[in-house]
Amino acid sequence: MTRGQFITFEGTEGVGKSTQIARAAAALQARGVSVLVTREPGGTPMAEAIRALLLEPRDEPVHELTELLLMFAARAQHLHTRILPALDAGQWVLCDRFTDATFAYQGGGRGVSRERIAVLEQLVQDDVRPDQVFLLDAPVETGMARARSRGALDRFEQEAVTFFQRVRECYRVRAALQPDRYQLIDAARPLEQVAADIRRHLHAMLDRR
Repeated sequence: MTRGQFITFEGTEGVGKSTQIARAAAALQARGVSVLVTREPGGTPMAEAIRALLLEPRDEPVHELTELLLMFAARAQHLHTRILPALDAGQWVLCDRFTDATFAYQGGGRGVSRERIAVLEQLVQDDVRPDQVFLLDAPVETGMARARSRGALDRFEQEAVTFFQRVRECYRVRAALQPDRYQLIDAARPLEQVAADIRRHLHAMLDRR
């Protein structure tokens, strides 16, 4: 059986990842592809419990290494119990964030060294990396206005604008360094235009296979 494709959707708050993942899944299913839609942190009952720990606003300061290790603990459970079995079964996995988010948020945002993150990436993932990364990019102010319109903000969404500016810049640098694997998508445009761009790239992936 042909291994499935591992596709991730990245970006800062409010760029429309959930909406675009749903549309991408529908586009693939219309072409007869079996699709698993999942998210990080989360994706399994244990990883979702870790997600709740990470996102809940709290008075106690969360040390940057605590946050980093919890992210990779959730990722290890998610990857080995859900993502890899799906890929081996020939499914295409569409994941709302993966390790690029850790480099962007804990690296760019928090200032954790890239080397420390890379050590955990190798430990947890070995050579597993997404086949395609859709980076949905929009000005931070645009995304945060959308996020605030959804209701109460989680612990990450409560960060300052400068935090998200560092996150966005880290994402853009990573995309520039690996243009063959990353698709930088202008997410400030209307949803239909963004979805059309993503569909075009997905159809090209299917045609190549």
